[in-house]
Amino acid sequence: MLIDHWPLLGLRLDTPRLELRLPTDRELAQLADLAAEGVHQPDRMPFLVPWTDLPPAERARSVVQHHWLCRGNWSPGDWALNLAVFENGRVVGLQTIAARDFAVLREVTTASWLGVRHQRQGIGTEMRAAVLHLAFAGLDALEATSGAFQHNASSFAVSRKHGYELDGVDRHVVRGGPVTNRRLRLTRDRWEAHAEVPVSVSGLAPCRSMFGLSAGA
Repeated sequence: MLIDHWPLLGLRLDTPRLELRLPTDRELAQLADLAAEGVHQPDRMPFLVPWTDLPPAERARSVVQHHWLCRGNWSPGDWALNLAVFENGRVVGLQTIAARDFAVLREVTTASWLGVRHQRQGIGTEMRAAVLHLAFAGLDALEATSGAFQHNASSFAVSRKHGYELDGVDRHVVRGGPVTNRRLRLTRDRWEAHAEVPVSVSGLAPCRSMFGLSAGA
């Protein structure tokens, strides 16, 4: 079976409202359709790479291609886990957790998006809680990083709930103009102090080597 060779297919994170896991091909198509419908208001760009400026059909195709790319390029020293987010069986968005040299640095970074019609309902907070639990409780991470443009108030609100602290700024060019990205960092101690969402993880043990960890690490 494919799961014997790619055990990440059996990894699942559950919160009171959500389920996070790798999508099937049919669910990946649903995720692409969701992106085509819209991820944010057109007058604002929350991403360093403005992939949502593509026409809807191309935007959807980019979601599929990026998902395949991350799977194909996976290595224990450089990985990105793109988990589809489900509420009541419906695909509502994508939550990514990624790392380089994780076995040595024990640091992850996160990124996410939700379909416009699923925003401002507390889903973003709960899906971030799920991957932070995977990182700290499941993979024994020491720190997690994130970031958002200074105008992205909703992203900062989610990070504050989980205990992130400011970690400096970066300057970038997006859509031909300057933007300021505010970096955020979460230590293990602060995660433990702020973790409130119950999260369960199943199917992690067979995946540990894929994250660069030994069976007992």
